[in-house]
Amino acid sequence: MQITEMKIDDIELVLPLYIEYYNNYEDGCWTEETAKKRIKQVLTMDDSFSLIMKDDNDIVYGFVMGYFKQYDDIVGYTLEEIIIAYQYQNKGLGSILLAMLEEKVKEAGAACIELQAVNDEMHEKFYGKAGFSNAQNFVLKVKWFE
Repeated sequence: MQITEMKIDDIELVLPLYIEYYNNYEDGCWTEETAKKRIKQVLTMDDSFSLIMKDDNDIVYGFVMGYFKQYDDIVGYTLEEIIIAYQYQNKGLGSILLAMLEEKVKEAGAACIELQAVNDEMHEKFYGKAGFSNAQNFVLKVKWFE
């Protein structure tokens, strides 16, 4: 298994995994066009940093995408997506990928990792095991347009 920095050229490698995972296990409706645009948006933004996990035959197990965000007195890292292929979940690969991400962003000067997660048992267990807790000083707000 190898974990390397994800680049624009890797979009084609992760695209099937992104679509398959979200459409089959998260009730999404991603198309190749929308998924490619989403992944490209994250990979091309200023201070983007992402990792890809694959085997020696370029079979992708998973990836993580995000970016560094400047605040007045610190730099944080915003984790946008972490995806492990469904057949490889619950084998520790997500934990390995997240630990590698933590190591790399800390080395690059980040003081924290921020993320938004679905409020369910699976995400609570995964992120809780990795030491993440619910923020007490932030609330996600949304206004939907009809």
